Amino acid sequence: MDIALLIIAFILMIIGILGSFLPVLPGPPISWVGLLLLYLTKAVPMSYTVLGVTLFVALLVGILDYVIPAKGTKRFGGSKYGIWGTNIGLVVGILAPIPFGFIIGPFVGAFVGEMINDSKDSQKAFKAATGSFIGFLASTFMKFVVSVVFFGLFLLKVWEYRSELF
Repeated sequence: MDIALLIIAFILMIIGILGSFLPVLPGPPISWVGLLLLYLTKAVPMSYTVLGVTLFVALLVGILDYVIPAKGTKRFGGSKYGIWGTNIGLVVGILAPIPFGFIIGPFVGAFVGEMINDSKDSQKAFKAATGSFIGFLASTFMKFVVSVVFFGLFLLKVWEYRSELF
């Protein structure tokens, strides 16, 4: 049973890291579930402190993931169209067979969204798209760092209890 939990936890860790870049997957909370499954094995003793702190961090990052891009867009004069454009552009950028589509897509999406909102002011749309893009990058970086740290904790615990797990 421990091996099954360990395999599922590892898969969740990888999905959590990927979820840092994909807007449909909440990366850090998925990684946290992977940590929880590791602590549910018989080999690794339960640590409520580690799980509590990491849960708090995962929830905080999950909340900030929605706040940061919106604040970036609003700070640079954008609208909800820019935020929606950023998210749609990210999905299109990931699916499109172009290099760095996940970086180019959100910016182009925010610009198009702002142009839909106000087609007369392309300079304002560019400024808002820049703000949305900066917010997206900051949010993505934050989620990625937290997911990688969770994965590092996971690997440390697996290494520490390797003789009991395997």
